Amino acid sequence: MSITRYEVGPRMSQAVVHNGIAYLAGQVGEAGHDVATQTAQALAEVDRLLALAGTDKTKILTAQIWLADIADFAKMNAVWDKWVPAGHTPARATGESKLAAPEYLVEVIVVAAI
Repeated sequence: MSITRYEVGPRMSQAVVHNGIAYLAGQVGEAGHDVATQTAQALAEVDRLLALAGTDKTKILTAQIWLADIADFAKMNAVWDKWVPAGHTPARATGESKLAAPEYLVEVIVVAAI
């Protein structure tokens, strides 16, 4: 079985495909923007990486979303709800967590079928 890695760095790859499944690294928006803007930017990166791996958001199996402040849940969901295709919503979990730097407000992690 082959493993294909995309945008390989010294610490991690942005996406890894194995056995018909694409695993994406956590995606964040640009530090310093509000949570809605960061969510939209992170989801745009998810779209880009899924396309690179040969799939799209209609094939997302699971999503994990981490918020620096759970009080931003509704603002993040407003962006998510416009982005996720009706009838193709994945299993999803959302939680509050300290992210890599305090300027990051949201991180999105997805797994998708090819």
